[in-house]
Amino acid sequence: MSLTSAIKGVIPISPTPFFADGRVDMDSMARLTDHFGASGVDGITILGQLGEAPKLDFQEARAIVELVAKRFRQPIVVGVSAPGFAAMRALAREAMELGASGVMIGPPNTLRTDDQIVGYYRQAAEAIGPDVPFVLQDYPLTFSVVMTPTVIKRIVTENANCVVLKHEDWPGLDKITALRGFEADGSMRHIAILVGNGGLFLDFEMERGADGANTGYAFPEMLVDVVKLSAAGKRDAAHDLFDAHLPYLRYEQQQGPLGLAVRKWVYMRRGLIACDAQRKPGASLNAAAKGEVEYLLSRIAKTDSRAVLKAA
Repeated sequence: MSLTSAIKGVIPISPTPFFADGRVDMDSMARLTDHFGASGVDGITILGQLGEAPKLDFQEARAIVELVAKRFRQPIVVGVSAPGFAAMRALAREAMELGASGVMIGPPNTLRTDDQIVGYYRQAAEAIGPDVPFVLQDYPLTFSVVMTPTVIKRIVTENANCVVLKHEDWPGLDKITALRGFEADGSMRHIAILVGNGGLFLDFEMERGADGANTGYAFPEMLVDVVKLSAAGKRDAAHDLFDAHLPYLRYEQQQGPLGLAVRKWVYMRRGLIACDAQRKPGASLNAAAKGEVEYLLSRIAKTDSRAVLKAA
């Protein structure tokens, strides 16, 4: 199925499991994929920043796409960001052949002016082909590329295959309002807005007009519930559940490899991956950090039993 601007809900970003020696753990990838499928999500994104995609070679990336496509029935988005368009096109075309629904493209950190940003996405869209839907990733905290609402409107207008914005600006609530304003006045067609940043502002982003979440929080089930409650107008219930998770969510959202180390360790403690290793260069949690995470999860578990971890 093709990715379209009508997509809503939660499309989690999957990590890539590795063994301690750096090999890809395909059994854990399969188990994690099955868990996402059973969690009520509306799609999945693989080979993103959280998936350590730059550390994979082409054959490893291909094997992961093939495995997920065979096991997952909802839309699959594949991160294809690359330094050059040849590599981007090769992975995008291969992923779509294997059953992906679309791809995600983040900007290189060399872009500075509005025209450079718009030009880059015009060339990227040409490289992958007009038949490949893509997600525009707006993540200035990582990419150091600032996209104003007007720049996003230009990209959407010039590229019919841009169907989703992964919104990760921070602060960014007013950006969502501005983009929905463009749709309301007819100056931009509708695209789905799915938010990232670990879901750190999901509660209010939904109220500003986001369609859901596209992020890597270690409890995607909570994101699913918050999105559904928000869509149903159950504001207090959505905020109550979100607030229960917020202290741990904040801890998990530390920038760089440390935040990923937290997520992988919790996925491991949930029994979903066998090892919390990152492929080098990476990070791991020390005893103090593990204790802090255990404490935060024990507090969530008082109101949400999904945070009860397996015995260590």
